[in-house]
Amino acid sequence: MYRMTTNIKDVRDYLSGASSIAWDFETAPDEQYRDEERAALDPHKAHIAGVSFSTAEDDGIYVPVAHKTGDNAEPAEMLKVLSAFAANPRITKVAHNLAFESMFLYKHGIVVQPPCYDTIAAAQMTLKGNAAFRSLADSGLKLLAASLLGADMPGFNAAAVGRHFDELDPAGAETINYACADADYTLRLYHLFNRWFDRWLPKHRMIVERVESPAAVYCGVMKYNGLLMDTDAMREKQKRAAERMRSLRARIAGIIGPVDIGANASTSSFKKHLFDTLKLPVMKTTAKHQEAADDETMIMLAEWCETNRPGLVPLFEAVQEYRKLGKIGATYIEGYLRHVNPVTGRIHPDLMPLATETGRFAARSPNMQNCCRKDNDPVGVRGFIIAPEGKVLLSLDFSQIELRVGAFYCRDARMLETYRNGGDIHAQTTSIIFGIPFEEAIDKNAPFYKERRTIGKACNFGVFFGLYAKGLQRNLRFKAGLNKSLDACEAIIRNLKNGYPRLKKWQEETIARARHRRYSETWLGRRRYLPGITSEEWAKRSYAERCALNSPIQGTAADILKLALGRIIAGLPERPWLRPLLQVHDELIFEVPHERLGEAVIFVRGCMEATPFHDFGVPIIAEAAYGPDFGHMAEME
Repeated sequence: MYRMTTNIKDVRDYLSGASSIAWDFETAPDEQYRDEERAALDPHKAHIAGVSFSTAEDDGIYVPVAHKTGDNAEPAEMLKVLSAFAANPRITKVAHNLAFESMFLYKHGIVVQPPCYDTIAAAQMTLKGNAAFRSLADSGLKLLAASLLGADMPGFNAAAVGRHFDELDPAGAETINYACADADYTLRLYHLFNRWFDRWLPKHRMIVERVESPAAVYCGVMKYNGLLMDTDAMREKQKRAAERMRSLRARIAGIIGPVDIGANASTSSFKKHLFDTLKLPVMKTTAKHQEAADDETMIMLAEWCETNRPGLVPLFEAVQEYRKLGKIGATYIEGYLRHVNPVTGRIHPDLMPLATETGRFAARSPNMQNCCRKDNDPVGVRGFIIAPEGKVLLSLDFSQIELRVGAFYCRDARMLETYRNGGDIHAQTTSIIFGIPFEEAIDKNAPFYKERRTIGKACNFGVFFGLYAKGLQRNLRFKAGLNKSLDACEAIIRNLKNGYPRLKKWQEETIARARHRRYSETWLGRRRYLPGITSEEWAKRSYAERCALNSPIQGTAADILKLALGRIIAGLPERPWLRPLLQVHDELIFEVPHERLGEAVIFVRGCMEATPFHDFGVPIIAEAAYGPDFGHMAEME
């Protein structure tokens, strides 16, 4: 039975004694944003109009708190109920899109605590076919209710009829039915998914409960806080980039004439000029068997011209810089500026914890996951992200987490010894592949130090994932500017596997196990199906084999990070000054008062470096840095 109540005692009585409770917020825009589309979804422009709860199937209550007509519960008293509810360790708090509810609670200083459960995460951890998990697009509440429960849930437009939710009569049958159905069917999905997990994939239930749902809360907190942007610096950089691009366009035109190169020097006219007019060799072809003109092709053509047509070398230097500036401008300047919230001056990206098959995060609006790495930020994009006055940005970055997970999996004695003794794994690998003493490999003044270490790093970051000699050759050429013969790359990989004998054995065993099972999984049991691993087509089979090696390592690293997020969430209520902002790569970024910096580092580092699960015997290191902006961070001990 669905009903409305404004009596706080009734609400407390309804919630008392239940072990699993689903809840859902109805939100509405603040007065100044009533005409703005989607403002009701932004906690900086909107408020909670009411909340529904469900403790049993076909049952629920709706509690209005900010309707413009009819009666409302006392908002301050309702916040007390919500605060106690969110903190209760005896209640599993169930929501569909837990990040959204968490975001609106965090606005009021409330952090949802485990046990909690996100039915969107559960949906994405269940199968929609024989070997395919549901995507985020497959996981809408009304879609799931229709396909899994045969329910025709009321739609928002039908209930609201063009009005905001706080303009509806809270006692009206349509209002109550719409609000309560959201909580009711969320609770039904909670029980349905758990029955499915218990029968088919029990480890996935544990991952939803212990890993993904706390991560969803963390995502809501990050999205609410957002990233303060130096928009003046962005616009100045935008102006300078545009001026430089005009100069480069003129230089290119001086070489090739009035050929339309477009915004990214990738037009058909430009390609036609390269290959038809200038008669340059075709270095690569596209999937449609046409001449490629991507960045790698530009590098190869530049190298060819150095020997054969040196007069064209400046063309390719200009084109590469033009393209780089174009991409930076479109992605990191115009792209970021478009998403700055005028209310906060911040970007509030959507973080999606289950948007990749390995369990790593993805982001959109904008994609902050492709933010420049700190060692590859030539124009200072990271410097756009700033701390407000009196505060600093704090970064804690897992050191070589995937390599540490790889060492844990393959159990190679030399790798484990290096990490357990706090050694330099890149120097160790360099020593192995070049047959030189470790002391020479770590000596920055030794001959060929930089080149050898670059190769050692490339091997470390690729060989766990089945890197072949051709792939190593390609990576060294296009990412490091090193030209090595195929024979040399084959010798490097051979030496590496001889030096780490357990590595090759682990790779063979892992691929064989995945071929037998048709899937791979992380240490916690996060599964990825690999139907192509038995394909007779080499390309499909080879890709699946690389995934079989990649997924356990990347996925386990993702699980380790998400477990750390759960520990941070548990400590946030007593640390309201610690503001999580972003997760990017293996890095967590926070905003903290300068005087709390040391306290913050101790807490977050403790959360990140904690042993993630019983058998993990490799030390985890989180490196801390702080600064006035994300581009100028000083390392901390």
